[in-house]
Amino acid sequence: MALAAADELRRRILSGEFPEGFQLKQEALAEDFGISRIPIREALVQLESEGFVKILPHRGALVAELSPTEISELFELRALLEPRLLRQSAPRLTAQDYAALDRINAEYRAEIRASNPGRWGELNTKLHLHLMSRAEQPRTHAIVTALLQNTERYTRLQLSLTSRGRTRAEKEHMTLVRLCRTGDVAAACKLLAAHIQHAEEALVTFIAARTAAAPVRTESVVRRNSRQPRARRETASKVT
Repeated sequence: MALAAADELRRRILSGEFPEGFQLKQEALAEDFGISRIPIREALVQLESEGFVKILPHRGALVAELSPTEISELFELRALLEPRLLRQSAPRLTAQDYAALDRINAEYRAEIRASNPGRWGELNTKLHLHLMSRAEQPRTHAIVTALLQNTERYTRLQLSLTSRGRTRAEKEHMTLVRLCRTGDVAAACKLLAAHIQHAEEALVTFIAARTAAAPVRTESVVRRNSRQPRARRETASKVT
């Protein structure tokens, strides 16, 4: 039930029905969906792990605000710096490094198959950092580490948008490791830059489309729907 509630909430957020900053009150949502607050709470925690929702002390759950300007800045810096580090690191990667990278890719693939977005950003960061770990440029590596940590939420969101995006990311991660292993460092660096740029473009496109389509909404949307028995029954059928 919590999974179905998360699917319906995600759909409303993606459609713009629940705009950025919209407060997601558990009681109103539970009444709207015709279910208890427990699966609603679990659904909100799930959506927080995907980057769609922020749960704040004393304020509850809010639809996360997404800044295309911040996304562009963070991802453009990554696209500039990560290939530079990879160019220095790849020739120095050891057999032990490749064994670790293969394990990360296998774990990443398993979490994608298990639909566990809470770990997608973490494992993405882990793979990227390990690929660049032999660059011997600690200051640049520290900057990139911070950039990756700051984009984890956006990475989870981008991967949550479409199964095609998840499949592409998974294949590109495997290809990056293969190119480095076979010594084609130039191709690996080119792919890494394109990999990061694609994530940026997908996110900026999504935000622009949602902003253009989003109607002006307030909390009264949930309360109004909850007063309409037919609408409540239709919604409840989606989450049962």
